[in-house]
Amino acid sequence: MTGFYTSCKRITDVAMALLGILVFLPFGLLIAGLLRVTGEGEVFYRQKRVGRGGALFGVLKFATMLKDSPKLGSGSITLRGDPRVLPVGRVLRKTKLNEVPQLWNILTGEMSVIGPRPMTREDFSYYSREVGERIVSVTPGLTGVGSIIFRDEESIIAASGRHWLDCYENEISPYKGQLELWYIERRSLWLDLQVFLLTAWVVFSPSSDLPRRVWRDLPPLPPGLADPVGAGSSAQGA
Repeated sequence: MTGFYTSCKRITDVAMALLGILVFLPFGLLIAGLLRVTGEGEVFYRQKRVGRGGALFGVLKFATMLKDSPKLGSGSITLRGDPRVLPVGRVLRKTKLNEVPQLWNILTGEMSVIGPRPMTREDFSYYSREVGERIVSVTPGLTGVGSIIFRDEESIIAASGRHWLDCYENEISPYKGQLELWYIERRSLWLDLQVFLLTAWVVFSPSSDLPRRVWRDLPPLPPGLADPVGAGSSAQGA
């Protein structure tokens, strides 16, 4: 992309991260206090994700699951009614408030506001080599096209009637890859603005099909996957 786009994107990222941190700080302190006295008493959780150039970095989140969650059950994939999710964590995940600490990752340059969602090394391995190389050519984002379309990944897996790993590896991951490439090939300040506004829209109107009506040329769904648009509002790893 042009230097103008890259420069504008970074300036916007820093400005939005600083503003977001300042505005959210009082609420963040309340959430931190609540997490401290509930569940396992953990406030933040740092998870290794694949960033630009394939380098690993620590994504910062509010703690919503048991400490040993990556070693239990479905690992990095969260399922509907997952017992590893703590009571307060369910609210934070549904409202996406658990992702707000990533404003720090944006401020440090490890992430952007808009871009492909960074994946764990295990989940990233489900992408083909060609798709993975293109995805790590850009800075990962707090939200993106894949995050919007797969905003209720848990329900999509449940609705498939298949084993979670089979559904994720053979249907969800390939389609996510197509969505991220769709964004990368078209990225611009205008598209970034659309992603930002539609992210806010689907948080408050999770069953809306507005994203598909705005982006009519999105890649077609694979035959074995129910349409994720309109399924709900909470996605993991998205």
